Amino acid sequence: MKPALYCLIILATFVLPQGGQKFAGTISDDMCPGADHSRMRMGATDAECAIACKHAHAALYVLFDGRQTYRLSDQRLSEKFAGKKVTVTGTLNARTTTIEVRSITLSN
Repeated sequence: MKPALYCLIILATFVLPQGGQKFAGTISDDMCPGADHSRMRMGATDAECAIACKHAHAALYVLFDGRQTYRLSDQRLSEKFAGKKVTVTGTLNARTTTIEVRSITLSN
């Protein structure tokens, strides 16, 4: 009986969806990590500036929560939310300060 139970637990770990942590903040780029685009101003809005920095300077999208900046693993999805307040669900790698993104939703 125990081997079957262990197999079921291991299988559930891989098959069932994992929740992850939730992080709230603003999607920015690592050239303006504090979400302050006043120095770079590569567009009329923060979103335009973040996208321009990404494409012109190979910047990476990050999440700024007001204190800390986190790299985001899914750069394509992050671009859709550039300059916006969001909630990112994922797993944080504390060593690299990178969030392995599972989902991004707009915050109210």
